[in-house]
Amino acid sequence: MPRIGDMAPDFEAVTTTGKIKFSEYNKGSWVVFFSHPADFTPVCTTEMSGFANEKDFFAKHNTKLMGLSIDSIHAHIAWVNAVHEKTAVLFEFPIVADIDMAVSKLYGMLQPGESETAAVRAVFIMDPEGKVRLIMYYPLNVGRNMAEIKRALLALQASDQHKVAMPLDWQPGDKVIVPAPKTVESLAERKSSNLEMVDWYLAKKSI
Repeated sequence: MPRIGDMAPDFEAVTTTGKIKFSEYNKGSWVVFFSHPADFTPVCTTEMSGFANEKDFFAKHNTKLMGLSIDSIHAHIAWVNAVHEKTAVLFEFPIVADIDMAVSKLYGMLQPGESETAAVRAVFIMDPEGKVRLIMYYPLNVGRNMAEIKRALLALQASDQHKVAMPLDWQPGDKVIVPAPKTVESLAERKSSNLEMVDWYLAKKSI
């Protein structure tokens, strides 16, 4: 099971957009990789539709989507078609057919306390270098929060770009936290700076 900071485990799989090697799909782009318990289930349909409806947001932020469930490729295609016919929402991102559970086990998506045959609602965010940057887990009966997934992605990207940290409930446009000084000299520089000082170790600025 990968941890934050690990390189994302590589795999090849059949998906709804063709055969994919994850490391090639991930290269140069952020990836939000998420699992769902099963096709043709109500909560999963709302979640997958939510990701599909946000395709422009993710594309704007250099992020690819990839779903997974322990279903066959034929079940996936039938589900994609059914949702499109009923709601006009099309799942254009690849959905991994993981009927042998190989990828689910590789990523720790199978958790026996919930189910031994259905993946929990996991979310992995990988950076363009292929490193796992964030992991979320939800149980089978609770849908994910799309706003939080988007917020977390933007926070990771802004943190990387500006070398800062994000405070509680950070939203784009909010002030960020500057790393604490590690020498007496840098402490003196901080005290004479125009940063918003809460204390010597906690200072904020706009980006």
